[in-house]
Amino acid sequence: VGMKQTADELIRTVEDAAGFLKRIPESKASQSPLPAGWSRIQILGHLIDSASNNHQRFVRALKVSALEFPKYEQDQWVELQNYKNAPWPELVDLWRLYNRHLARIIESVPADKLETSCKIGPSEPMTLRELIEDYLRHLKHHVTQLQG
Repeated sequence: VGMKQTADELIRTVEDAAGFLKRIPESKASQSPLPAGWSRIQILGHLIDSASNNHQRFVRALKVSALEFPKYEQDQWVELQNYKNAPWPELVDLWRLYNRHLARIIESVPADKLETSCKIGPSEPMTLRELIEDYLRHLKHHVTQLQG
């Protein structure tokens, strides 16, 4: 079973959220913190980091029989990249387009590669299929925070 349905769901989720996010004024996006401890702009930066890290994981997993990848240090990454001072509309566009690219990758993963073992930092190994599904679940969780 391929991943077309997951890729389509990713695009739908991102397009719906991007339409909503573009209507949020920059001043409101920068207000912090939300109950999660980050402003909307920092949460969106975290989602861009997630896309970037998972892009590497997905593509690298296609080239190996088992992937080991370092843990993502989310607080450091968000701080070091200074998302809190980035232009909100640019981040929304970057996140939207990056995920459209990931959806193309996800859709084209060969069925035999979906079972590739992926170990991220100290976490238990999971298959590439599980990693992709977890990416979408994580994205939806944060989209709910952004809309709250």
